[in-house]
Amino acid sequence: MNTLLRSLSAVRSTAPLPGVRGWLGATALLLATSVPAHAESPAALFQQHCAACHGAGRLGQSAPALLPESLTRLRKAEALKVIREGRAATQMPGFAGQLTEAQIAALAEHIYTPVVPAPTITEADIKASRIVQHAPGSLPDKPAPVFQGVDMMNLFIVVETGDNHVTVLDGDKLEPIHRFASRFALHGGPKFTPDGRYVFFASRDGWITKFDIWNLQVVAEVRAGINTRNLAVSGDGKYVAVANYLPHTLVLLDADLNLLKVHKVLNKDRTQSSRVSAVYDAAPRQSFIAALKDVPEVWEISYNPKADDVPIGVIHDFLYKEGAFIPGFLNPRRTYLSEPIDDFFFTQSYDELMGASREAGKGQVIHLDVRKKIANLQLPGMPHLGSGITWKYRPEPGAPERTVMATPSLHESQVTVIDLETWKTVKTIPTLGPGFFMRSHENTPYAWTDSMMSPKAKDTLQVIDKRTLERVADIRTDPGKTLAHVEFTRDGKYVLASLWERKADGGAIIVFDAATFKEVKRIPMDKPVGKYNLHNKITRSEGTSH
Repeated sequence: MNTLLRSLSAVRSTAPLPGVRGWLGATALLLATSVPAHAESPAALFQQHCAACHGAGRLGQSAPALLPESLTRLRKAEALKVIREGRAATQMPGFAGQLTEAQIAALAEHIYTPVVPAPTITEADIKASRIVQHAPGSLPDKPAPVFQGVDMMNLFIVVETGDNHVTVLDGDKLEPIHRFASRFALHGGPKFTPDGRYVFFASRDGWITKFDIWNLQVVAEVRAGINTRNLAVSGDGKYVAVANYLPHTLVLLDADLNLLKVHKVLNKDRTQSSRVSAVYDAAPRQSFIAALKDVPEVWEISYNPKADDVPIGVIHDFLYKEGAFIPGFLNPRRTYLSEPIDDFFFTQSYDELMGASREAGKGQVIHLDVRKKIANLQLPGMPHLGSGITWKYRPEPGAPERTVMATPSLHESQVTVIDLETWKTVKTIPTLGPGFFMRSHENTPYAWTDSMMSPKAKDTLQVIDKRTLERVADIRTDPGKTLAHVEFTRDGKYVLASLWERKADGGAIIVFDAATFKEVKRIPMDKPVGKYNLHNKITRSEGTSH
């Protein structure tokens, strides 16, 4: 049975990616059946037991890609266990009875070895991979009967990676409405159209899924990369941008997941390519902003069809267009930096972004109109700017309010609070350990952060008073288990946190009263890595990352 490591895939079968160079199609079947059962080399073992599902080149087929880039969140010890024991509730059997420990170890090592030459995906591959379950206009333009009496903007989308599912949760009743199978290893940040009807997901192995919330149906899918970082949806709901680590591309789609353009990500001189570390929508600017991991540039790509042309090369006269220009629509306008940035945070005006390199331990403020750095930031450790939040802060009674931004650190036990007028650090708030997520809401005086990067404090949420910048409460519900990623209901009354465990081990959404910090309910879930409130995300709440 050629199903080795299928537990790494979604429960439902997925379509193969046609045409990826030199790897898939008949080659997979030929190689998977022609290698003798006694073959000992890791590559031969893979072809014998894995290729039919994961592709002869490990790029994914009916199961996901098995490449170092797509396995960054799977420890080798866990991979060994999966090969040896299989995984419940999937089609993955255990191979302990068929393979020796040495063979299992060799296979685990093999899937973490880079494929040479590096695989790629063509525009033809992307177009051929598109799957349409429901044609545009074929589903009703109103919410299904199950939503009668439901506040559609107080829904939550919950990503459960334990068994690769997504749950639609009623934020008023705090009860699940619907649950469906997803692609393997969804990125935790789904994105919504402005009317709240559609949500888009990106899987780590490049699949983009469009889901109709009103009708509770997957309507289309396309594979836009091999190892994908994240996606963004335009403020008008018409365009989707996909940031890829592999290949080094930024892919632009329309809202029906038709391919519009593939940008090979190269520096200005076209001498160095780069992974795309993040892409986000800047709705007030009608553009996508992309940070490049390996090249010191930020790209702004306008989705306004009337955008001004972008000058490239030597320009003699901007007014009379004497020189080299490219259309401003869906093409990059570059901002040049002294060093790359990994992650970034928009100010509320979207005129500036605050970026940081995770290696540098410092940040920079980039003005998107003048296209240059305007300030430095003191950001010790490894800040997680993508999880930053803002609020109004009054440093002392009678003083004018100032907008501040706060971000946790992935390496240091602290939250850094920065004044968005002076770009100076207002305060460094000690926490119990390094954290990943931070959330608040306009209707609460408190901000919540986790310490999930700390082995000792991963089970504790910390509450910070936004008025005093002091830690006022530590919340620990299940000692030794990971408690992380909070999100507020639309009205800010309740806080939903993830008990980041498999369902069999108590995994759940834990609901807290936002005023008293008391637990009020548990909703069983299978490793709920993230939950996203439609209203807070669509309205760009100051307490929610954008």
